[in-house]
Amino acid sequence: MIDNHKAMNHSSDLIHTFHIPVMGTAFTIDSPVKVARFGITSVVSIGDDELCEYTREHYTQSLRESFEPITKKDHDYRAKRITAYLNLINRIVEQQMVTMAQLPFGLNNDLAKYFELLPENSEIKKTYIKMISLPEGSEKQMHQAYLKTCIRPGSIDVNIMTKIDRDTYDQNGELLPEHFSDALAALRGYALSTLSSAVEFSAGFNRRLYAYIEQFDDFFPDATGFIKKQIVIKVSDVRSSLIQGKFLAKKGLWISEHRIESGLNCGGHVFPTEGHLMGPILEEFKQKKDTIASTFYDMVNDALLKKGRFTFLQTPPMRITVQGGVGTANEHQFLQKEYEVDSVGWGTPFLLVPEATNVDEKTRTLLATSPRENFYTSGISPLGVRFNTVRGTDSEELKLRRVEEGKPGSPCPKGHLVNNTEFTKKPICTASTTYQKRKIEQLKSLQLSPDILQKAFQKIIDKACLCEDLAASALINHHQINKRILAPAICPGPNMGYFDRTMTLSELVAHIYGRLHVMTHANRPNLFVSELRLYIEHLVFEIKESLPKPTSKQIGYFQSFQKNLMEGIQYYKQLIPKFTLETQKYRDAMKDELQAIRNELEALGHAYPHIFENALS
Repeated sequence: MIDNHKAMNHSSDLIHTFHIPVMGTAFTIDSPVKVARFGITSVVSIGDDELCEYTREHYTQSLRESFEPITKKDHDYRAKRITAYLNLINRIVEQQMVTMAQLPFGLNNDLAKYFELLPENSEIKKTYIKMISLPEGSEKQMHQAYLKTCIRPGSIDVNIMTKIDRDTYDQNGELLPEHFSDALAALRGYALSTLSSAVEFSAGFNRRLYAYIEQFDDFFPDATGFIKKQIVIKVSDVRSSLIQGKFLAKKGLWISEHRIESGLNCGGHVFPTEGHLMGPILEEFKQKKDTIASTFYDMVNDALLKKGRFTFLQTPPMRITVQGGVGTANEHQFLQKEYEVDSVGWGTPFLLVPEATNVDEKTRTLLATSPRENFYTSGISPLGVRFNTVRGTDSEELKLRRVEEGKPGSPCPKGHLVNNTEFTKKPICTASTTYQKRKIEQLKSLQLSPDILQKAFQKIIDKACLCEDLAASALINHHQINKRILAPAICPGPNMGYFDRTMTLSELVAHIYGRLHVMTHANRPNLFVSELRLYIEHLVFEIKESLPKPTSKQIGYFQSFQKNLMEGIQYYKQLIPKFTLETQKYRDAMKDELQAIRNELEALGHAYPHIFENALS
């Protein structure tokens, strides 16, 4: 049996109360090298092995070491590339920590920055402030020696988007065994690395991926209770956590963190719920956290016992974290206090911090200068899922230029998002030239009305090559210019519209902790209200897409969606008095906004009586 008090997993004693979530494929690809030494946890996407290889080459050369490429001719090259890259950044961060511990106090260096970035209520920060005030002497030296023992890096976590799991083929076109699929190879690449951190699974439940986890010892506790590689699942509700958690628990795998993400008020792909809002979802997690943990505990221990592995003596730590649309220190503190979350994800604003993320200068300027209305939910993803982006990217311009030249679509050099077999036996990508040309030819043969034809044509050419374009920023910044055209795409959440300049790491962290205010927009609504409005917009979009004759299933969906939004509005009205850090004017405005949104929802019911009937009465 394991004594959990002896075990310390990578995030059991958090240094900061925020983390930097995964963003795109490139934007956080090397964030740990930039911020981990300051105790900040970030998440690296490992879905693009080619990008990992290019980034490894960049950092290997910057260290003036010889670079040995891992080519597509190498056996299991995808997993090997990922392992090699993760081992490299782990080694870089370890060396950064050694170097930082040797720095003197009293200078404007990384050692001072480490402590200055900490939140004010951190005991280590308090000791640091006390040390500064002490006169030179033995007591000051004692405090300095102690402080150096306290520095720890942020965790180097990784993300695997479970939907991106194509089967792969060898050089002769023969289908490879299942464990060479994209997601399984990525997991293997992480599992075989030297990292002690966590893998985050996003975008839903992938049974073959989850079943594959038990092949690797690092995901199970050792004799001391230490789990070298933890599991984080990104979810939208308690039901999803229970379904995924039970599947893993039966294999003896413990979920160390349930990460709740807003269905719409986030960056990248959006996965809207059926009108279930972030506040009520967090409330349910708060109320059921202990029940969830105890449910999994018994199942995990039973499975571990049957496998002949070490079992837990008591329930191991289970963190609840949240991300999506957070923009102020007051919101950050509210989520911590009201819902007892362990960490709050700040994604989109960090795209404006060159010290933390990998965004090319032109695209970063576009983010800082674009008005709020230019950030929108698009249909550019080949996955068929709505995708947050901004107007005016190089990716958008290249896509339109190809259409004007009569060459719609992309050459599809990577193929991670292939999922369509409408015209081929082997799946192809809907953003590819191969697919778009055939689909457009098919449309033209159907003798559709001009309006319907144009609408269908637009949906086809909307798709962008996200595999290539989301990686472009890093290649530009690292001067890894290949023969392909680099046209960056980017995926900020709607919250980006309220930040209008680049920031230093110190500035944004100070903003998160309330030491500085970097937002210039005075009328930004509360994060819950912002998400609620996005859900209204999404409902209207879905209704219009269903016209002129929505199916009975769609009608049932819309009515359930409306009912959940109404319940969410009522929940938020009762929550308003708890926003004690805000002014009365702020709380009154929130109340008025909620009523206005309720009125809009009722008006929507009257506009589509054949859908809602008496549902709003």
